[in-house]
Amino acid sequence: MDKLLVSACLLGTPCRYDGRSKADTRVQVLSDKYDLIPICPEELGGLPTPREPSERQGERVAMRSGRDVTEEFRRGAAAALALCLQNGCKAAVLKEKSPSCGCGEVYDGTFSRRLIAGDGVTAEALKAHGITVYGEGDAEEL
Repeated sequence: MDKLLVSACLLGTPCRYDGRSKADTRVQVLSDKYDLIPICPEELGGLPTPREPSERQGERVAMRSGRDVTEEFRRGAAAALALCLQNGCKAAVLKEKSPSCGCGEVYDGTFSRRLIAGDGVTAEALKAHGITVYGEGDAEEL
């Protein structure tokens, strides 16, 4: 079975910033066709769960309080990429709109719930290494 990197929150792991999951049956059923490799880049980067919400602000990532967590997000992205490469994953299904995992759209960095075009730090790193990145809304394409 091919391996697929997946945001752990989509599989039911309570690792989101608010300590909850975002279990998604469209993603969970992919275990019938793929060996799923769950990841939470924010935890891999050393951030706790729960944690303050974060948003991308250009190349920087900041928590609502203003704390710069760019380095934690970069560390998590590097760890996710390493797991992807070690496992031979050619694709990933990541949590949409996330500052780590968002693909195509992320929050604008003002904590006002406005979306802008862009990718999360991990999605960006995976794409840069030729990994195809899907959001949970696109999981049925797999």
